[in-house]
Amino acid sequence: MSPPSLIDPHPNLAGPAPVALSYELFPPRSAAAAESLWTTIGELEATDPDYVSVTYGASGSNRSTAVELINRLVQETTLRPLAHLTCVGNSPEELAEIIGELLDVGVRGILALRGDQPKDGATPPPGSLRYAQDLIELIRRVEQRRSALLCAGKVAVGVAAYPTRHPESPSEAHDVEVLLAKQRSGADFAITQVFFHAEQYADLLTRARRAGVTIPIIPGVMPLISLRRLARLGELTGVEPAPELIERLAAADTDAERTRIGVSATVDLANAALDAGAPGIHLYTFNEHAAALDVLDKLALPRPRSGNRQGGNRHSGGRINASRRAAARQLAS
Repeated sequence: MSPPSLIDPHPNLAGPAPVALSYELFPPRSAAAAESLWTTIGELEATDPDYVSVTYGASGSNRSTAVELINRLVQETTLRPLAHLTCVGNSPEELAEIIGELLDVGVRGILALRGDQPKDGATPPPGSLRYAQDLIELIRRVEQRRSALLCAGKVAVGVAAYPTRHPESPSEAHDVEVLLAKQRSGADFAITQVFFHAEQYADLLTRARRAGVTIPIIPGVMPLISLRRLARLGELTGVEPAPELIERLAAADTDAERTRIGVSATVDLANAALDAGAPGIHLYTFNEHAAALDVLDKLALPRPRSGNRQGGNRHSGGRINASRRAAARQLAS
């Protein structure tokens, strides 16, 4: 007879699991954009997210700016950056150097992506990596070489997941096979591309679990307030937003009314994903905090408490207190 378990009755294993919260940012393209971004960073920091992802342009076109932003996040804020890294067109040697640079500035999370193929149809240089799976394996090799340096913070590797068929994929089933291969190569979690219909995330989760994918699959949600962005992302994903939402946004008389409609739709989408079993919410901010925080205000996320959290944070339904707003303004200056 097996001895009784001392783990199952533990209070930290009872009740709902805490829900992860994260945001996506991208490096500023001008001094004015940088000032606006740091205002956004200050506001988002006050909600105490688990991490913020930092993206960069195609083929790493603004990689140095991204690394600079990541370095400032580590040095000047309490935020934990998740660095995007693409591999198409880069050699293992180049990428290993970049990975080492990220680890040296304190990054402990990397989102490993293939990246866009060259638009001119050019063939990537011989020896360059071709798939996100190759990049994951390279990250793990660099990590292994630095294992003694990383005893207080191993590297978490994230990947992309697709609620709808990837434009270059033959089928949704193939997309799940690719996700499973990424998991086998060492991925720890996945973040989805944007989706517009609640059943798309639930269907992905069902198909992935049946195929053997066990890593967390976090839904990526964008505030559905901009008709221009909705149209553009619909073109990129090949999935049109709900026509009734487009009609309501187009018929709105004011920006405030359009924001109210879009935020409500976003909250419904996020709640549906959570009901389907989502372990967290990743908000695509487009470097703007107002709509993201409006969404967060209306989501009742069971968030863990930490030393950085104080009463009145927006994620718990209240507003950031005056002292934290003052700190945010000082950070932006």
